[in-house]
Amino acid sequence: MAVAGDSISAGSPLWDPDPAVRARIPTPDERSQWQWWASQADARLEFRTTAVYGERTDQIAGRVDLVLDGADVLVVQGGINDVVQRRPVEDAARNIEAMLDRGRAAGLAIAVTEVLPWNNGDGRTADDIRRLNALIQQLDTRLLPFHDTLADPADPSRMGEGLTDDGDHPSVAGHRLLGEQAFRLDL
Repeated sequence: MAVAGDSISAGSPLWDPDPAVRARIPTPDERSQWQWWASQADARLEFRTTAVYGERTDQIAGRVDLVLDGADVLVVQGGINDVVQRRPVEDAARNIEAMLDRGRAAGLAIAVTEVLPWNNGDGRTADDIRRLNALIQQLDTRLLPFHDTLADPADPSRMGEGLTDDGDHPSVAGHRLLGEQAFRLDL
C-alpha cells in the first residue's frame, strides 16, 4: 500500500519514515503513525510511505511516484500546509485530485483522507479546512474520515482531548483512532 502525505502520514512529532529525520527525534515511537495501527488491525497491510513535514499538496505530488511501483492501493493525505501557508484550497484540491488520477492511471485502487482539525489554527484556518474537506469529499474516490474521527464534538475545529500532543499532529492515541477506525478499505 502506497501513502503520499505530509507530517501527519510521516508520524510527526514522534516518528518519520526517513531514518535521517528519525535519528533526530529524541525518543522515536513507531506507534505515532496511523499506518502502524492499521497494519496492527489487519496484518495483510504493508505500507510504503513518502511523507515530509511541512509539505504542501504540490510538493507531495512531486514525490507520489516514489511509492507507486508495486503498490495495489494509493492513499493521498495532505492539505493542511496549503491552508497554513494561505494557498487557495481549490489548488490544493486539484493537486490531490491529480495525485489520485496518477494512482488510477497506474491501475491502483485509491483513497483520500480528509484534512484534520487544527488546534493551533484560527477562524480562517478552520473555514479553509472545512472548504477543502468539502472539495475533497466531492472527489470520486474512497474517503477516509480523518477529520471527524479526531474532531472534538464540542468544537469540531479542534482535535479532541488527548488526541494531539502539540496541537498540530495526532498523538499516539489520535494515530491509533485514525489507523483502527478511520482507515477502512475493502481489500
